Amino acid sequence: MNASAQVTASVPHSRIDDVVAVLSGTLLISFGLALYRQAGILTGGTAGISFLLSYAQGWKFGLVFFVINLPFYWLSMARMGWNFTLRTFIGVLLISAFAELHTRLLHGAGGQGLAGINPFYIAVIGGLVMGMGFIALFRHRTSLGGINVVALYLQQRCGWRAGWVLMATDVAIVLAALLVVEPQRVAASVLGVATINLLIALNHRPGRYMGV
Repeated sequence: MNASAQVTASVPHSRIDDVVAVLSGTLLISFGLALYRQAGILTGGTAGISFLLSYAQGWKFGLVFFVINLPFYWLSMARMGWNFTLRTFIGVLLISAFAELHTRLLHGAGGQGLAGINPFYIAVIGGLVMGMGFIALFRHRTSLGGINVVALYLQQRCGWRAGWVLMATDVAIVLAALLVVEPQRVAASVLGVATINLLIALNHRPGRYMGV
């Protein structure tokens, strides 16, 4: 048989595969979020909204992020199924916990954290870290709720790349932060959003990944 005519069958993920992917993905994303938080950089989606409320009101990011995602579980259950919704709930819960842990560890005993590091450097490095984390979650039918659910649903039903959908909505959310955040930080935030979603758009697309 000609090699070009061969069809590679999808190989189901085992439960261990899923557990490792969800833990790895949430650790990476929460680490990137902690980097952004320490450097005063925003991101998009419900995480970006949570950042804004955290900055403005002094509330803990993890708790705000968890609560904001609650309404999106209805859409997830209705359109993506119970299995996806349960994984997403666990993912959000882990991000909420890990983000606070990373923040405490990064802040350190000196109390300076990453405030003095170039925000554009943090935007790119943190964006790459989070992008890889999102890819790990998406490939194992897990999201972080919110706009992620909408983007994955549109990719599944309409063929729209999740990365492009997320980039459009994330940039809009970050630009709205101009009302409360200095322009340099917003510019770094836009760079971070572009880095995250470009990585997702190039590496997570319909037909590219065969795992199920």
